[in-house]
Amino acid sequence: MSRKSGNGGKTHRKGPSSRSRSTKAYPEYIGRVQMSREGYIFVILDGEEDDVFVKASKTRQALNGDTVRVAVTREKVGDHRREGEVVEIVERSKRPFVGILHFVGSQAWLLMQSKSMPYDIVVSQEEALALGGQTGMKAAAVVDRWDRKDPAPHGHIVDVLGKPGENDTEMHAILAEFGLPYRFEPEVENAADRISETIGEEELKGRRDFRDTLTFTIDPADAKDFDDALSFKKLPNGNYEVGVHIADVSYYVKPGDIVDKEAQARGTSVYLVDRTVPMLPEKLCNKLCSLRPHEEKLTFSTVFELTPKAAIVNRWFGRTVINSDYRFDYDGAQKIIEAGAIDPENDTVPFDIQEAVLTLNDLAHLFREKRFKAGAISFDRPEMKVLVDENGKPVDVYEKISKEANWLIEEFMLLANRSVAELIATGGKLNGVASPKAKTFVYRVHAEPDAIKIGNLREFAGTFGYKMGSTGSGKDIASSLNTLLEEAKDKPEFSALQIVALRSMAKATYSADNIGHYGLAFPFYTHFTSPIRRYPDTMVHRLLAMYLDGADSQSKGYYDEQCKHASERECIAADAERASIKYKLVEYMTDKVGKEFDGHVSGVTEWGMYVEIEPTKIEGMVPLRTIKSDWYEFDEQHYRIVGRRTGRRFQLGDPVRIKVTSANVEQKLLDYELVEAGLPEPEGRGGEGGFRGGRFSEERHGSGRRSSEAHGEGRLHDGEAPAKKRGSAHGEESAAPAGKRGSAKGSSARGGGIRRSSAKDSSAPADSTRRASRSKASGESASKAAKATSKSTAKGRKKS
Repeated sequence: MSRKSGNGGKTHRKGPSSRSRSTKAYPEYIGRVQMSREGYIFVILDGEEDDVFVKASKTRQALNGDTVRVAVTREKVGDHRREGEVVEIVERSKRPFVGILHFVGSQAWLLMQSKSMPYDIVVSQEEALALGGQTGMKAAAVVDRWDRKDPAPHGHIVDVLGKPGENDTEMHAILAEFGLPYRFEPEVENAADRISETIGEEELKGRRDFRDTLTFTIDPADAKDFDDALSFKKLPNGNYEVGVHIADVSYYVKPGDIVDKEAQARGTSVYLVDRTVPMLPEKLCNKLCSLRPHEEKLTFSTVFELTPKAAIVNRWFGRTVINSDYRFDYDGAQKIIEAGAIDPENDTVPFDIQEAVLTLNDLAHLFREKRFKAGAISFDRPEMKVLVDENGKPVDVYEKISKEANWLIEEFMLLANRSVAELIATGGKLNGVASPKAKTFVYRVHAEPDAIKIGNLREFAGTFGYKMGSTGSGKDIASSLNTLLEEAKDKPEFSALQIVALRSMAKATYSADNIGHYGLAFPFYTHFTSPIRRYPDTMVHRLLAMYLDGADSQSKGYYDEQCKHASERECIAADAERASIKYKLVEYMTDKVGKEFDGHVSGVTEWGMYVEIEPTKIEGMVPLRTIKSDWYEFDEQHYRIVGRRTGRRFQLGDPVRIKVTSANVEQKLLDYELVEAGLPEPEGRGGEGGFRGGRFSEERHGSGRRSSEAHGEGRLHDGEAPAKKRGSAHGEESAAPAGKRGSAKGSSARGGGIRRSSAKDSSAPADSTRRASRSKASGESASKAAKATSKSTAKGRKKS
């Protein structure tokens, strides 16, 4: 929830003006700043759908990411959004801003090219030079202060990243923008290197021995860290013993040591297009804790006795030791599955391992069927991967297909995760009934969808002739969603319906309060299976170990804070991953400017229409102002734009043809132009009326930000392996379409200079951006740059 400031809800009194000597009290809230390149801001309040718009002159020098106290001076009425003014900067953001170093005499600036930072930063030239900085290099700086008397913010350089355009420079710039580390400090590496690799009698005490049990891993072909393995054994009674074995990171990484503190701070590994930024040093993630074949490894396991019909007879939890017999990649396991029987000609995979894969696949199919019958939701969105060469240059974009081998691993990871959660939530009874005396634990939770958004989906589906079933309960909603998507499959409107359905979903997070996982239809769920790359899994291992040893319940307050931190770190990592993908997609399109592609409408806002092209699904924006045949307005209720004169409509899912007009790699922007030749005549004239759009204004921008964001920043599923570990959408949730809040869906014009003096208080004009007149050769001062900025105008479009 948003926080009102002060005790019991502080208010802000506006002083007397020339027109009135009375004062008025305004409610105040604490929120986080999202800034536009024009200087105005939106204050985002936790737990509230509507943010607060603040004009540039009323920001009190607040910058993107800052935590501020905002007084709401005008409440939302109809189409008019909430407005306010910043009354206090509670905390400056510690995230760096990335820009280009510029030296003039003894002075130095970091010149901004960011969509969310319109002001250049004054920095120390001496400091920049000491870090190897030169004019024209990219660098990252944190803002330390911005006094009212100063024309620009002051900051310190935290790193010089290198020459713009070089792959390492740009990937490090993305990490720096999100405050993510891209290296370990030497003391952390050294501490990890000192951890003993010996597995002797002391290390084996209290562990169940699986070294002689058939065990194997299934991972992506390019995987380096193997953090889960499956063991398989036929039992005399006709049942199967299946073990899910997870690297025992918590045995090696002790609470409070330097490696643990670093992992805790990072929260998760980060997967950019061309690299992994691990949570743990290489000694741990790729060697000591990686379940490599033919090596003894310490593990934490869940072991199940299963009938051939996938009924669970027994469950066991504890520490183990394994020795993996075989390392599969997904394609290798898939070949065995597709063969459907043991292949006597296969001389690389032993017969018993082939049989184990086939049997486990049959069991996985049964688990999957049960899950969807129980109400799990299926969002089968295409997952696109960017292939890069050895220099990081994108050479192809292709769809990653999940098959049975992916689902096999996914289902057994889900089984382990939900079983561990049920063990603790039921007080050890494993009877499916939550205990009011359950000990503190870390859960992975997913709330039910928002009822209003489900209502919007029902209405939208109705425009295509679909009638959704009952949505009275969570299970009813899941059934109706799955039925709707199944009916629409392979039809033009399928993608549109999927997008709107995803918008209705909540976001999965970590919590010490168990509310179940709606998307997976599990009453109990946690993350147990990836401690190499997720810190919450390490916490789960530690808590489980303590409780198996009879320990008392741990501090709920502490784990509440840890869950909040882990959820925040996960979001940051996902945003960085999306930014790296977006950068590479725009780079991939640079040589395709001027070419035409077929596509479909993937989003609409009051300033543009987003289009995904085929076959790569790369999304760009068609600015409404560039559509020559008519003046188009945004019909938010029906997710479409409507021509004012012709009545022609474009809505989600509609097929269109576009031409690529620009690819701005620096700002990760793709501009498309609608190819209007050959468009069918509109069926009727005029729109539905009652909505505004076409021109972009600051006043209306908040709803535009929300509507573009609503493509789905939140992830949904928590299915383990299809997107497991390394690559694009890796993690336990099937990724929803990339969120738009942080995306560069707007102008390709660049800004610069010291901009406070040029910010406008009125609604931003539709087709203008600021640009600074910089004269690097003549050594123009910052104050002159500011004057030049305030006088300059440019054509382009605005964006958040």
